[in-house]
Amino acid sequence: MKLYGLPGACSLVDHIALTWTGTPFEYFAVPRDQLKVAPFINISPLGAVPALEDDGFALTQNVAILEYLDEKFPTAKLFGGDTLKARAEARKWLAFLNADLHKTFSLVFGPARWVEGETSQANLAANATARLLEMFAILNKRLENREWLSEARSVADAYLFVVMRWAAGKKIDLSQMSNLQAHFKRMQQDPAVVSALAAEGFK
Repeated sequence: MKLYGLPGACSLVDHIALTWTGTPFEYFAVPRDQLKVAPFINISPLGAVPALEDDGFALTQNVAILEYLDEKFPTAKLFGGDTLKARAEARKWLAFLNADLHKTFSLVFGPARWVEGETSQANLAANATARLLEMFAILNKRLENREWLSEARSVADAYLFVVMRWAAGKKIDLSQMSNLQAHFKRMQQDPAVVSALAAEGFK
């Protein structure tokens, strides 16, 4: 099994999840300037990470990969447990993080892709940052008096950890959201997280 990623990108979620499964796999870091050219473009037509190869089967799109890993390795309980409610909650928060919060981050990372002019770009990034803070506040409330987004640790928690790293990198202040801070520290101490970060070149 091979996982293709960009260090620190959303593919880190899949890296953590794969490590949680305990299965052997190879991690390949794809340089940013090689994402949209061969050979990687032949694996991922959009030139985006993550991409997974498993015995000749290639799969892209983060949520699809996470669902695939969950079904392939059910004992890892990547979606928060065995109950229907727990798995539904994990999927709900995964969808929120992937479709809403992650998408909004794209406006902060690359406003020039969406509007022209420095002033317009700065305004777009500022408005997106304000929206991110609103969404992080929802997550902070969800974590009140609980350790994980679902009934147990899930891939949604890995995704939250990754986007909180992005927030720190863009100097989005989450320091007053104590539940998020506690969650981040829990994830930092997870052996799979430590291993995945080290493999991607982070301490």
